[in-house]
Amino acid sequence: MTRPALVGDIGGTNARFALVTPGEFDLQHIETLACADYTHLDDAVSAYLDKVGGDAPTEACLAFACPVHDDDIRMTNNPWHFGKRDMKSRLGLENFKVINDFTAMALGLPHIDDNDLVRVGDGRSEPGRARLVMGPGTGLGMAGLAPSQRYWIPLSAEGGHAGFAPTDDVEIALLQWLRVRYGRVSIERVLCGQGLLDLYHALCEFEGVEASLDSPAAITDAARDGNEMSRRTVMQFCRILGHVAGDAALTLGARGGVYLCGGILPRILDMLQESEFRTAFADKGRMSPYNADIVTWVVTAKWTGLLGAAEALHNEEVS
Repeated sequence: MTRPALVGDIGGTNARFALVTPGEFDLQHIETLACADYTHLDDAVSAYLDKVGGDAPTEACLAFACPVHDDDIRMTNNPWHFGKRDMKSRLGLENFKVINDFTAMALGLPHIDDNDLVRVGDGRSEPGRARLVMGPGTGLGMAGLAPSQRYWIPLSAEGGHAGFAPTDDVEIALLQWLRVRYGRVSIERVLCGQGLLDLYHALCEFEGVEASLDSPAAITDAARDGNEMSRRTVMQFCRILGHVAGDAALTLGARGGVYLCGGILPRILDMLQESEFRTAFADKGRMSPYNADIVTWVVTAKWTGLLGAAEALHNEEVS
């Protein structure tokens, strides 16, 4: 009997684990652990394996919300850090792959159901062309996916850390507001949970309105209940996302489509549909028709990253 492999999708807030038969995509014993409850990665892995029982896996593929090209892995939005070779030994693994979380998101796309995709606006997906995967959550992830004769090839990226480029007077003022607080302003400073909160506080300050809300969830809830400043915040957030996604689609040549993931967008899907996201996505001067023809989707599947880790386990294009 084939021993199950461990797959994981680990972000700044949560660590999601599952077991999978190598070469298959039926996720078993899915569990979500709070990263803050564990001092180190191996503590969380041990807690998960103790809970699900059975033989300890000898293969694992874990996805992390940070750069993974060096042996030394340091999470961007939580304090975990480890060496790949050391962790492989500590977990008793024969095969251990470490990939970026949005690489996992990209690799998971071919394994999700069409019912887990919600179209935003018009456009189409050209077969055999590159796809862009991106999305705001604790940070802003980004990756590409390119087809080959045998496997999907992930294109790892850290595009969320590129510089934020404002496109109107409000965004110019926002850039100046953020520079005072953070110095250099990356795209991720705006398009993430904390960025949504910062955007709300900035807009309130610009309008001379008291900022009474203190969390991204409170802002999205208030926006849905009709609060004017909260709704303006969410709409501005979606507009900025459209510009950024459109720039990234141009850069990659993502004629296969743009797939929006992350924890925020499924919660504001109705407002995203009503926003200027698609207008901003296609607002690229002479290249506007090029972008207008590219389809954009929101991915609502819960375990895309785990499916991508299962794909990466034995995908020869993933080292």
